[in-house]
Amino acid sequence: MKVCKFGGSSLANAAQVNKVIDIVLSDPSRRIVVVSAPGKRHSGDTKVTDLLIELANTAMKGENTDRQFGAVVERYAEIAQQLRLGDEIVRRIEMDLMDRIAKVNELAADEFMDLLKAAGEDNSAKLVAVAFQARGKKCRYAGPKETGMILTGAHGDAQLDPASYDTLSRAFSNFEGIVVYPGFFGYTSEGKVATFPRGGSDITGSILAAAVCADVYENWTDVDSVLPCDPRVVPEVAAGEGIPTMTYREMRELAYAGFGVFNDDAVIPAVKARIPINIRNTNHPSEPGTMIQQSRRVVPGTVVGIAAMDNCCNLVVEKYLMNREIGFGRKLLTSLEEEGVSYEHMPSGVDTQCIIVKEQYLPKGREARVIATIRREVKPDYVTVERGLTMIMVVGEGMCFTPGMLAKACLALSSEGINISMVNQGSSEVSFMIAIRSSERDKALRALYKTFFR
Repeated sequence: MKVCKFGGSSLANAAQVNKVIDIVLSDPSRRIVVVSAPGKRHSGDTKVTDLLIELANTAMKGENTDRQFGAVVERYAEIAQQLRLGDEIVRRIEMDLMDRIAKVNELAADEFMDLLKAAGEDNSAKLVAVAFQARGKKCRYAGPKETGMILTGAHGDAQLDPASYDTLSRAFSNFEGIVVYPGFFGYTSEGKVATFPRGGSDITGSILAAAVCADVYENWTDVDSVLPCDPRVVPEVAAGEGIPTMTYREMRELAYAGFGVFNDDAVIPAVKARIPINIRNTNHPSEPGTMIQQSRRVVPGTVVGIAAMDNCCNLVVEKYLMNREIGFGRKLLTSLEEEGVSYEHMPSGVDTQCIIVKEQYLPKGREARVIATIRREVKPDYVTVERGLTMIMVVGEGMCFTPGMLAKACLALSSEGINISMVNQGSSEVSFMIAIRSSERDKALRALYKTFFR
């Protein structure tokens, strides 16, 4: 059995939906279809999810929502009309949206926002199921509530309750034909809608693939394969230089650092269940895409990809003889924990401890409180926050046990006059991270691409 997830670009209009149906019907093993909300039809268009966020914000302000409501319904109505699905599915979508908006005064802001955002995928799944049925195929919609996908954690950043795997497995064992399932959201144990982080339909697909022990998890998007570098920064990379195979570790590192083709959280369920992930292009279904799996044949001294994580900052703490203070690191991290700040990396020196944090988690007001707590708890000689950093991640199983890989990267940056703020390499040697000023990001990516791929 194959689980297939189709992204927003694959469902943006009727022509794309027809491509999805053709792809699924071309292989009888494609039984579970996970769908996103309709994406952009063209470069100047707006994604349905963004329309729903605007609709939710307007409703919470107590303002008239007719324009935003109409814009959302129009997107589905256009697809239904062009596919000749009739008016009933459009009326169902209208009623669903009206019911959700009516709860604006019953729910907390984050709960209401999740309820509205989830409407994108939920109604997309219902519409696509009807489209399969219009082709005369046995197909049904199934949703997170009836199948038991229970989420925990904060709204908009939820995680799956591990107990849901058994429930999902039992639920899908009773389904026949093709099942269309909405991505991105589930339900809390209290019965409230909760969503994964943005791009969470990838996570839904991976969870279902693990739950049903799929042979492969196909993630259909708008690229022929994963590219080793951002083609918007390095245009020459787009000329047939896709990555045929990657390991789970390589994809996880690259997705974490900014590869937009796949949500980094979505790798984890597939990894644990040893389910191969196949990135494919809905517009070019004959292309084999990129296969992500447990292991691959590796050429020593090679790199598989280079990614950049923007909008980072560095919390620098200096104290002479900090290594002799028992509990220093714990106190330092507790200062972040008390303010609800998660960190990315913790490279250190003899008397210096650095903590890399995403800037969104450390606004100015929170920064002042964190620094005040650090000064009180560990009494540092010096503490500051350096903003405007980009973390460049160089990834590849071929770097393991190969001398000189980091030296090559540093030399490439030095030759371009790029100053390195920090270097951090994991013990696995499958990647290393270099911190630079964000203003030099593109120049650094081009220099590293030239060094490792040209």
